[in-house]
Amino acid sequence: MRNITLSVPDDVYRKARLAAARRETSVSAVVAESLRAFAAGEDPRTVRHRLLQKAFATAATGKPGRLPKREELYDRTVLA
Repeated sequence: MRNITLSVPDDVYRKARLAAARRETSVSAVVAESLRAFAAGEDPRTVRHRLLQKAFATAATGKPGRLPKREELYDRTVLA
């Protein structure tokens, strides 16, 4: 795994860190996911939309169960 250095304005980083914490993830994980989608030629918004649809479909079944965990939502195999 490579480490990279990014330069962003302080206020952007603070907001990103807070948003990531609310989603129980890290800024690094958010950036890595965005880079994966970018490298694959996917629009990150399209990927997120597809994952949200899957989560809502799971929730809408009315059957006892659980929503996908964060790690499952970021699992690239579900995108196939």
